Amino acid sequence: MESLELGSQVLTNCNFWNGKKVLVTGHSGFKGCWLTLWLVRLGAEVSGVSLPPDCRPSLFDTVSLPEVCASYFKDIRSLDSINAIIAQESPDVIFHLAAQPLVIAGYENPVETFETNIMGTLNVLQAAKKAAKTSIVVVVTTDKVYAPGLERVPFSETDKLGATDPYSTSKTCAELVVQSFRYSATDLDRPTVATVRAGNVIGGGDWSENRLIPDAIRAWTQNKPLEIRHPNAIRPWQHVLEPLAGYLRLAEHLWVASNDAGAFNFGPMPENQLTVLQVLSILSGELNYDFGIQQGDGHRYNEASWLGLDIGKADDLLGFRPSWSAETAIKVTSNWYRKAQKEESTLDLCLDDIAQYELGASDFV
Repeated sequence: MESLELGSQVLTNCNFWNGKKVLVTGHSGFKGCWLTLWLVRLGAEVSGVSLPPDCRPSLFDTVSLPEVCASYFKDIRSLDSINAIIAQESPDVIFHLAAQPLVIAGYENPVETFETNIMGTLNVLQAAKKAAKTSIVVVVTTDKVYAPGLERVPFSETDKLGATDPYSTSKTCAELVVQSFRYSATDLDRPTVATVRAGNVIGGGDWSENRLIPDAIRAWTQNKPLEIRHPNAIRPWQHVLEPLAGYLRLAEHLWVASNDAGAFNFGPMPENQLTVLQVLSILSGELNYDFGIQQGDGHRYNEASWLGLDIGKADDLLGFRPSWSAETAIKVTSNWYRKAQKEESTLDLCLDDIAQYELGASDFV
């Protein structure tokens, strides 16, 4: 692959990743692309497997990701393909993000959702088990795997799993696949596997449909009102770099403390749980758009009115806490889109955000 200078890093853990071989499944997606760029910046030898980007424009294309990592466009539902890729790349660490990630798409295509999110996860684990070198697998699920609990009590990793919609149910099943893999495997050299459950992520370069900020920007730039289903729904909003930093920290920790493998929540501090309307109000103010909305059909889909995560485990075991407030996350995201609309390099915009996050800066927009 061509080399690309991605700048210096200031993270204290950069030596861990320097030279590590890492496979990112779902690297053509929003979170996967950001994670791949960050790993390359940290000196890792990164490869990725995914389907081609499903939206235009896509962050994957605009940052020219194939120039910095080996890319395989394969379906994770094919065990033979995943076996071949992992055997060839021989990764030390696998971050499994490839999935059907959208709630509404789960209703529209439940068979594909279940096949991808359940069997795809099992295929990655089976292939990793056969690969002698792979030590860590981090499987990304969602904060929506929890069964409904007490009103406005944050979910902890020990709470009961359960879901109602196809997407969330498929991710709950993926959690059970990992649990079964962890407890039924008998090989002493099997990889250490953990799951990570993150809240609603935002950030520059997300152009997917049925996501709040890209939908808002598309509507408002066309002088149309944004249709929203649940304006008063509360979610644990966070910038995409927050959970990704947690995933990196978790993999580093498990490298030397494999007995701590399990499920981990990554979300914002409690005060950063905003309603949809609050997010849109901050976003429209930052981008100087008219704040136009209209009520959508929220009764078609079974969605919780409130979601919150208890992040104490990540704090206690990993020493990891979020750095940016929800308002900062929205401002950073707005800044990215504002500059991208002026045709600034999207690669530079991503790397600038990563650098600022590493430095802990919050007042740079």
